[in-house]
Amino acid sequence: MNASSSVFSWSYGRHGAPVLLCLHGIGSCADAFLGQRPLAERLGVRLVAWDAPGYRHSADPAAAPGIDGWADAAAALIAAESDGPAAVLGVSWGGVTATRLVLRHPELVSALILADSSAGAGTKPEQAEAMRARATDFVDLGPEGFAAARAQRLVGPDASDELRAHVAEMMVPSIRMPCYQWACDSMAESNHYPDLGRITAPTLVVVGEHDEVTPPRTSQRLAEGIAGARYVEIAGAGHLANQERPEAFNDVVAEFLESLAS
Repeated sequence: MNASSSVFSWSYGRHGAPVLLCLHGIGSCADAFLGQRPLAERLGVRLVAWDAPGYRHSADPAAAPGIDGWADAAAALIAAESDGPAAVLGVSWGGVTATRLVLRHPELVSALILADSSAGAGTKPEQAEAMRARATDFVDLGPEGFAAARAQRLVGPDASDELRAHVAEMMVPSIRMPCYQWACDSMAESNHYPDLGRITAPTLVVVGEHDEVTPPRTSQRLAEGIAGARYVEIAGAGHLANQERPEAFNDVVAEFLESLAS
């Protein structure tokens, strides 16, 4: 548990090293980034991964934080864990949170990595409605049924049964009401397209080739809106590229961050 707040996080790597903060997706938790430990070793950074407020081991917020509240909580974690700005890696909803973080607290973000993410679900009314309704599915199906059904869409066609089962098993203890509804609402209320031009942090946009949740075109549009952003697709991966193809994903992120250091 991070000592300065009610937010749970784990870290991997040497204390005092530059921080790479990892923000998970809307149905996940900090352990989604266990496959990025070799990335920390390669770069000599300290990987810090959180359970977002209201997820798994982290305490529930008193009220709906909105995307601003989750971004501010991430900012507080950077301040607690890092001596300076941190590189931030956000997957899916974590990428939307990371985008809001860099817009609200640009001085805290040295580099931005948006993985299988989007500008939010508030770009179209039908997308916003579908996002809000996802929490209803969670209630109707129950945690296990919802996780089993959702996991099938999150990975690519070549993913193993073991990975599909692992994704579902991780989801069950990670999400709960009302925080899952609040997270869905935060996505439905977000549309970062008008603000992408304000992002000045070096940015990498990476996406799985077979991502059905946030297809490559969505990530391409993100990259097009951020000055100088790099765009890379991970061959064979779906929505969880960092878990499905960790070696390829880590190579892409490492090459990006190493290029900034050089």
